[in-house]
Amino acid sequence: MRRRDFVALGGAAAAWPLPARAQQPALPVIGLLQIGASTSYDLSGFHQGLTEAGFVEGQNLAIEYRFANDDANRLPELATDLVRRRVRAIVSIGSTITVRAAMAATSTIPIVFGYGGDPVQQGAVASLNRPGGNVTGMTSMSSELVGKQLGILHELLPQAARFGVLSNPTSPLHEFIVRDAQVAATAIGATIEILPASTGAEIDAGLARLVDETHGQGLLVSNDSLFITQRVQIVGAAARYSLPTIYPFRAQAKAGGLMSYGPDLADRDREVGHYVGRILNGESPAELPVLQSAKFEFVVNLKTAKTLGLTFPPGRLAIADEVIE
Repeated sequence: MRRRDFVALGGAAAAWPLPARAQQPALPVIGLLQIGASTSYDLSGFHQGLTEAGFVEGQNLAIEYRFANDDANRLPELATDLVRRRVRAIVSIGSTITVRAAMAATSTIPIVFGYGGDPVQQGAVASLNRPGGNVTGMTSMSSELVGKQLGILHELLPQAARFGVLSNPTSPLHEFIVRDAQVAATAIGATIEILPASTGAEIDAGLARLVDETHGQGLLVSNDSLFITQRVQIVGAAARYSLPTIYPFRAQAKAGGLMSYGPDLADRDREVGHYVGRILNGESPAELPVLQSAKFEFVVNLKTAKTLGLTFPPGRLAIADEVIE
């Protein structure tokens, strides 16, 4: 054999896959199913929890993202697609309706949630201590904070007698929000106007009706992913109508809302990441108790308060977790 032929043959052989060079094992894949748009979520807390559990996206974990862009009709298709891809777990943060879509798509793939409703009441788990199926996660029980939120708003507006409550009628939490708001309003001697809204247009129409027709003096925005997505729209409308408003999440106060009171979402999402890591390491969701948020935060936007001509009681400001000036 000529030396030139030997070199050519050697080069070709070097390009062949060798038995000793086995393919690297594929990374475990999880799916993230969200009702809103990708720009609506801060997932840093979730990724922190994954990292603390030993998993880093792109290194030893892959994530398939599915966002419905506030179109609930797309959720069954997106959930089914994740099941077809045989993901190791499906994660849903911030919405009850996405958990329902995932549960309808699979009864075997673990589903890990982080949202504000009661998972027992909504049929997601058998009990908080022993979920019993393929679903577990963390609840912030933020739908149950309506009474506290209305009380804070009334404390700032002691002379107000009529408040609006913005709630999404398509949400499984809607009936509980309405019930709790009515009970809280009765306790402070006020009346409420429920403003059902599941689209941006309905948000605008509801706020206009509250101000122009029922002469509402304050607004409570309930826990719903749509209202987080549309926070700039809602904050802008509240400013236009000079309507003092309380929101459930820090991001809404950061966007210019007067104040927020609700769970620390970064802490909630971090715990969800921890649970996903534990499941990837072999634990069963049936044996992982549903966690409940222990960290809540009160955020005040003094810039907005000044624009509205409002002054917070010193005691209320003293306990604020963040004051935006």
